[in-house]
Amino acid sequence: MAAFLSTRRDLALLVIGLLGLLTGLALLAMGRGGSADLVWSVGVVPILAALLVEIVRSLRNGDVGLDIVAALSMSAALVFGETLAAAVVAVMYSGGTYLESFAAGRARREMSALLSRVPRSATRYADGTLEDVSLDCIEPGDLLLVRRGEVAPVDGTVASDAALVDQSALTGEAMPIRLAQGHDVMSGAMNAGEAFDLRAGRRAADSTYAGIVRLVEAAQKSKAPMARMADRYSLLFLAVTVALATAAWWFTGDPVRAVAVLVVATPCPLILAVPVALVAGLSRATHFGVLVKGAAPLEALAGIRTLILDKTGTLTDGQPRIVSTQSHGNLSGDDMLFLAAAMDQASKHPIAQAIVAVARDRGLVLPVPADVVETAGEGVAGTINGQAVLVGSPGFVAARTSGNVVNDVSRVSGDPGSVVVALGVDGVLAGHFVLADSLRSGTATLLAGLRKAGIQRIILATGDRRVVADAVSGTLGLDGVHADLTPDQKVSLVLSERSHGTVMMVGDGVNDAPALASADVGVAMGARGAAASVEAADVVLLVDRLDRLLSGIEVARGAHRIALQSVVAGLGLSVAGMVVAALGYITPVQGALLQEVIDIAVILNALRALRINPQVAGQTDLRQTADQGLRDGISGTP
Repeated sequence: MAAFLSTRRDLALLVIGLLGLLTGLALLAMGRGGSADLVWSVGVVPILAALLVEIVRSLRNGDVGLDIVAALSMSAALVFGETLAAAVVAVMYSGGTYLESFAAGRARREMSALLSRVPRSATRYADGTLEDVSLDCIEPGDLLLVRRGEVAPVDGTVASDAALVDQSALTGEAMPIRLAQGHDVMSGAMNAGEAFDLRAGRRAADSTYAGIVRLVEAAQKSKAPMARMADRYSLLFLAVTVALATAAWWFTGDPVRAVAVLVVATPCPLILAVPVALVAGLSRATHFGVLVKGAAPLEALAGIRTLILDKTGTLTDGQPRIVSTQSHGNLSGDDMLFLAAAMDQASKHPIAQAIVAVARDRGLVLPVPADVVETAGEGVAGTINGQAVLVGSPGFVAARTSGNVVNDVSRVSGDPGSVVVALGVDGVLAGHFVLADSLRSGTATLLAGLRKAGIQRIILATGDRRVVADAVSGTLGLDGVHADLTPDQKVSLVLSERSHGTVMMVGDGVNDAPALASADVGVAMGARGAAASVEAADVVLLVDRLDRLLSGIEVARGAHRIALQSVVAGLGLSVAGMVVAALGYITPVQGALLQEVIDIAVILNALRALRINPQVAGQTDLRQTADQGLRDGISGTP
């Protein structure tokens, strides 16, 4: 609301200044020069007054900006009778300020789109009827109706046979995806198909979308160190301006030359171009599924030299997957998967749910198990289509079947960290599955791309066993592997690596949160990461793809480079213009027009950050892949 009112005020001042300038020119054309001077002065006064108020407010906050130069130029022009120049400066100043407000709004468009999509109410089933209720009234377990074009109000699961949802605002995924019954739906996902029923899994305040909105609001309030650095440069620029204006007046005795110098040195939106470029970078990074919590982390992201990666859920998928299947009887691999997954539907154990997920991904229609008995942490027994089925640890199945169930996990799998799940059917060992947390596909290519982008050191830091860490990282060519780490040891590692340059830490677990907070840039895997890690991080990957990290770094470096270009080009051209004005080759009116051309060019250059396209191999494929577990990492984030 404050930004909206500020934009309206800037527009009103621009209209006042423009009316004053045009009216004065009309009076001058009619030969009424005295009246023209008066009208120009009247048009300048409101703009100058508003500018002085802003200067006083900034000085109270300890900020000394180049708006002082604008005030000096308008005041000097009025005092020495250069009312036309004063009017031109006033119009250019108010126009530049309005352009900056418009540019910042344009840059925030993609981020603001998240806020504008927040639903205000939901449709809930109640006693066979539908009722509209506020989001605060929704409780876990409620059955909701999501119509075509509506946004899912809370995190939940599909209660209908299927749903077609558009998650582009959350993940950048271009195409809608079809979700089967029981699949997770993130709040903020839009229904792109027929109406479907949604079983609420969380309250609105704890859901994905509410957490993302809180992150966005925090990002929009940030101010980058680079912007403050530009403010410090303004002191030097102000001193140079005053020195040149004084010298021009002193050596020539002509105060108009001093006025011309001050007018040329009115880079009203110049320094504002820095935050415009950085905010545009924030917006662009969000487009690629990288939510940066502020302009300061975006700047830091551009200068990363050391990368520390967690293992589970970061370097690896973080979920057990079936890597091999062995049958000990007549059942095929698909038959084994069908029976095991059907029975594991009755268990919430992560290994059981992983087997069910594989079966559903293969399109298997799973029957409902009967006579289910679960032994916590061991396995599940029951009946599937009349067959007695056992699924669980080798020991659990061996105690209830005949046959030689292999208990030595390492000998069965040959891979440290693997898990063996045995299957028994009608009292006989049917076979077993080997599950492991696999390295993410394309990891080696990604790490090579990160090194090419300027990352000098890449280190693995994990709380897992050394043998598992070595097995995962053996072919990646890392600069260091640290295993068996406690959370405080991860923090110590981050602090020690700072001697090699700016450090980025990437993780997803609660145990990673202290290290993320200690790093120069903490990056959380928001798709499945713990809420604590997302809260502590500076950057959140909105989809469960480590590949997006390279996109974020390229966007950050592009925005930083464009911001620097804005500062160097703007200040350099302004100084050159002042020198020419001091030599008497530019009148105050010409100087005002010249400076505004410089300012507009700098602002437009800053907006180029909205068009940064990371040159990442496979980027198109990445946009078509989104993880449905995003809600677990974002929910509850302040």
